[in-house]
Amino acid sequence: MRDELLGLPVADRDWVVVGATPEDMAREGFRPVGKDFPVFLHPRTHEEYALARTERKSGRGYKGFTVYAAPDVTLEQDLARRDLTINAMAKDEEGRLIDPFGGEKDLREGVLRHVSDAFEEDPVRILRVARFVARFGFRIAEETAALMRRMVELGEADHLVAERVWQEFSRGLMEQHPARMLEVLQACGLASRLLPELKADRAALERAAAAGAPSAVRFAVLTWSLAPEAIESLCDRIRTPNEERELAVAASRCKAFLGAQTAERLLQLLKRGDAIRRRDRFEQLLQSSRLAQPDLQLDLVGKALDAAASVDAGAIAQQFPQDIPARLDEARRQAIARVL
Repeated sequence: MRDELLGLPVADRDWVVVGATPEDMAREGFRPVGKDFPVFLHPRTHEEYALARTERKSGRGYKGFTVYAAPDVTLEQDLARRDLTINAMAKDEEGRLIDPFGGEKDLREGVLRHVSDAFEEDPVRILRVARFVARFGFRIAEETAALMRRMVELGEADHLVAERVWQEFSRGLMEQHPARMLEVLQACGLASRLLPELKADRAALERAAAAGAPSAVRFAVLTWSLAPEAIESLCDRIRTPNEERELAVAASRCKAFLGAQTAERLLQLLKRGDAIRRRDRFEQLLQSSRLAQPDLQLDLVGKALDAAASVDAGAIAQQFPQDIPARLDEARRQAIARVL
């Protein structure tokens, strides 16, 4: 509903069924999916249809909810459990807008406002609000910003599940203005608790977004100022996937060699970055470097890589089977020196 009103492409539709039971759905051919929520797949379109439900906080974390789904749950009650007013709208079968919480008005005015105090029952919503700021550029209502700060202060955000953190955080990184997400997390206090080591260069992150850089490159730019050990610690905490982790760590280990002018240091850069064996990743490393430090001169790096890759490792292995690593390094060093 939100994207439709904004004139954006609608990727999928969420259907809510009122006045039905799981048995009613099964009789109509709908197939249940999942165990925690009453969600069903349409027998022909395979779209998801959820029974109208309410949720009540019963414990810590995102699984600490008691779900109630029954024919007496109204659509308005179902919408009331949503996070933001702009996400708490629906259309009925005749296409009429159902908007009990003023979502359309907030959408027009570019405001992110929580529906109710139930917002604080799921701390991942803080990250979602930050992501929406990065995506839409909307402002956060004062009462919602205050609620987010209170959630952090009371420790509710300390119970965020790492996998859900990365899910929202990574989506925010891929938005048009990812630096705005970090600004929101800093303002509410979550950044200092969840990402204390991050001292991101927001301008560099915006350059990465403007360039359409992939997720791994954006993460490497985000963590550019960190040492490898700090990156590993951060990645463990928010369950960063291997692709993002490996590129960020490799970039950190290579930073000191990126301005190399000698064959020896250029060879060390290629070895640290595993450039010959993983050339695609090394190209992403160079892209991260250019975005993080636009004044870097990397022309020699490309020449060195081409020269080192031209060395016939198989021939050297046959000629010097007892001393392959040292001989290969020397051959590559000489090849690099010839192009400098």
